[in-house]
Amino acid sequence: MCATGLVLVDANGEAGRVRALACADLRDGPPALEAVTVETKRYALTDALDDLTDAGDQIERLAVAGFVPSAAADLPCDYHHAWIGGGKRLPRRLLEADAERGAALPKGHLHLCKSGGPGLMIDATPGILDLVGGPLREGHRRTWRGVIESVTAVSRR
Repeated sequence: MCATGLVLVDANGEAGRVRALACADLRDGPPALEAVTVETKRYALTDALDDLTDAGDQIERLAVAGFVPSAAADLPCDYHHAWIGGGKRLPRRLLEADAERGAALPKGHLHLCKSGGPGLMIDATPGILDLVGGPLREGHRRTWRGVIESVTAVSRR
């Protein structure tokens, strides 16, 4: 909005300065995700892909399919230093970040929602995972500092 909106009043030039900063931020792209965040997203997407593959019930497939696009979108957008979006902007941002992979995922989601068949979505997801090192199952570990501190405090008693 700041980069492309219409300025109605700019008495002291502040709107121009804000516009220049906003344009620079858009041009530069977002900061890269931390490595631990990428690993967590890889694991979550791999798990969702496994769930989608194993779901024998159409309702379960739809539930998992609703999660997959937003889980997957962060990875190609981060890889290409592109801005992410939500809602109706999600497919647009995916296409802007990566035309091939960005088109395959929403097409797979639409196909699944219309026909119940997960094949196209399942086929689209590995290409996204390949950008960031492939599927992640074994060896992924996540720790929560508060939980570890609580467990440690209890075990010392």
